Amino acid sequence: MDNPQPTGAITVAITGASGTLGQALLRCWHRRGAQLIAISHSPTPLNLHAPDGSAIDLQHVQWQCGQEKALLAQLSQVDVLVLNHGINLQQERSQGATAASLEVNALSSWRLLEGFCELVAKRSASERAARPPSEVWINTSEAEIEPAFSPLYEISKRLLGQLLSLRSLDLARQVRLRRLVLGPFRSALNPFGLMPVAFVAQQVMLQAQLGCNLIIVTPNPLVYVLMPLATLTRWLYNSALTKS
Repeated sequence: MDNPQPTGAITVAITGASGTLGQALLRCWHRRGAQLIAISHSPTPLNLHAPDGSAIDLQHVQWQCGQEKALLAQLSQVDVLVLNHGINLQQERSQGATAASLEVNALSSWRLLEGFCELVAKRSASERAARPPSEVWINTSEAEIEPAFSPLYEISKRLLGQLLSLRSLDLARQVRLRRLVLGPFRSALNPFGLMPVAFVAQQVMLQAQLGCNLIIVTPNPLVYVLMPLATLTRWLYNSALTKS
């Protein structure tokens, strides 16, 4: 979908919806007329309002990592899946913290990516023709290639990035994959972030509208050079050493 200006028929599901970026992306998609599914670990229904004060119509789905198969039933009619959930345990390095970081930041997104692509592949030709092209947006962050001053966060995000690079060789034939590489923005987890979250969400939507699959929003100019090189290098390496 080169131009994400959906009609009401387009359905967008966003994980990590209760977080700062998740809410900002929901607002952006609402302005484009999308039907919204907010996926969150929180049991409290999300209550968002448009700039005019009206309530944003959305479906709230509570979900826990490890329950990906149960969530797939909710995704059967989704056109754009945004994988945005994650945790940052910062100074921790215990066995439990390591397991949680890998599960939440990498493995759950990988399982949802695979499951959603399987759902799309099972759609009939007539159904695919009647729907917008399916997409998955994955928030890996610039921790893929840059220090985040949080070793477990870096390890888990780099694993997610590597998995995406490897599996995109096959899955990109079924859905359009967009990688979100975001720098530090202000949120509950990072109150000292340099970028306002509304600006980040608007830039993500703008770059998607321009047709970018690698979406980078960061004040660090090195990322704009290193990230394309990293993804190209991985593509060449994985293509040469693996087969479908």
